[in-house]
Amino acid sequence: MKNSFDIIIIGAGITGLAAAWELKKKDSALSVAVLEKENDTALHASGRNSGVLHAGFYYTADSLKAKFTRDGNTEMKNFCRENGIPVNECGKVVVARNEHEIPGILELARRAEVNGVTASLIDTQELENIDPNVKTYEKALHVPATASVDPLLVCQKLKLLLSGKGVEFFFNTRFQDVNGGSIKTSKGIFFAKQYINCAGLYADAVARRFGFSRSMTIIPFKGIYLKYTGTQKPVRINVYPVPDLRNPFLGVHYTVTASGDIKIGPTSIPAFWRENYTGFDNLSIPEAGQVLLREMKLFMTNAFGFRDLALSEIKKYRRKYFISLAEGLVKNCDSINFNKWMPPGIRAQLLDLKTGLLVMDFVIERGENSIHVLNAVSPAFTCAFPFTRHIITNWL
Repeated sequence: MKNSFDIIIIGAGITGLAAAWELKKKDSALSVAVLEKENDTALHASGRNSGVLHAGFYYTADSLKAKFTRDGNTEMKNFCRENGIPVNECGKVVVARNEHEIPGILELARRAEVNGVTASLIDTQELENIDPNVKTYEKALHVPATASVDPLLVCQKLKLLLSGKGVEFFFNTRFQDVNGGSIKTSKGIFFAKQYINCAGLYADAVARRFGFSRSMTIIPFKGIYLKYTGTQKPVRINVYPVPDLRNPFLGVHYTVTASGDIKIGPTSIPAFWRENYTGFDNLSIPEAGQVLLREMKLFMTNAFGFRDLALSEIKKYRRKYFISLAEGLVKNCDSINFNKWMPPGIRAQLLDLKTGLLVMDFVIERGENSIHVLNAVSPAFTCAFPFTRHIITNWL
């Protein structure tokens, strides 16, 4: 049968690419196809994320995120080094802005120890030796394993290597429906023994066509960064505040990119549709109606603090306010030179419809001939290789 394969992967972001990579490592004889609705890889979250390789200390020990972030950090660095992709091993510090945030620092240090992540509690003098412009209240957490890469370079290299291993890519091919053992797409019918849904922003919608994700839906959040354009860079290490561990957002922070640029962000602004990047681009009225209705209900009930979050995040469209959130992490921010808005990304955050809460961990659902990767949000890029290997080993 034409367009017939052992495995078809839906979605050519980092999770789909890593899944294809691990499949071919496991069995080079497998026929594998990757279907992607866009004209290239990583045009959404995978190519628009910060590029930070996380170390794995934010997450509770019983989570999939904790299980795969530490090893994923090492594996992604090794992949980049082996393939000539720059890695900026700049590290990270988490700082406290006041005495009330010290317990948060201590909790992160505890999680780092439990998760096997190298991290050090440091005082103000030790912090000054690492980066003299960063400030903290009494203590900070230093995590040297955190690094930065260019996510687009990683995804493009994976596409090239996978093509060389016989993986077939079908771009401009949009999944439409399930038809018995086959799937219908904008480029015709495809058949596989197994399907792996790595559709990111649309993973829940694809899963529902297979009969899954009935009690969960994606809520999109827009993330925007401000880039520093001055000559005297304010930091030389990633600088993060103590996060609210009750939600999955890490707060406005300083990121040092793979090329050494500095940016602050991101926002976590509720988006009105799944690809609500700029203006009315990619507007789908039915989809926008569904998302807005869901967000209105969350706003009215203030489930998981959604109303408070939305009101706070919308203020970040004001550059002055946005920068003020970063100013408290350093001694001198040079705010006038944080003046270039970068292309936004959309976080595909899963919402549990039964509890009304955001899902904190990765979610996998499996059927007889399909696997669905849901909630593949940060640190999914860092985790990509061990996470997809786990799926293939235990779920395929």
